[in-house]
Amino acid sequence: MSQRKDKEKVIGETFDDERIKSFLTYPAPEGVSQDFHVLEKAYRGMREENFNTFVQFFLDAGYDLNAPGPDGKTFLQTIKDHRIAGDYIQTLENAGAK
Repeated sequence: MSQRKDKEKVIGETFDDERIKSFLTYPAPEGVSQDFHVLEKAYRGMREENFNTFVQFFLDAGYDLNAPGPDGKTFLQTIKDHRIAGDYIQTLENAGAK
């Protein structure tokens, strides 16, 4: 018996400001910083231009760009070696991430 997907992949989804801000509300798993978790969700779910807007909303809401993840690294440190993360890294660095 084959399993079917319960969600279709959405290509070209529109990210207005409210959709972008909705990423700030994703609950973090136990033991994971909320700040780190929402950054990771936004990074994985947004194109760079949307992520850039998200980071501003993130900072305006009082979140910490340098909150450590489960391994003790900041989100910027975590994605530094991702091959296609260049624009995301630049956005984070421009916003003051370390």
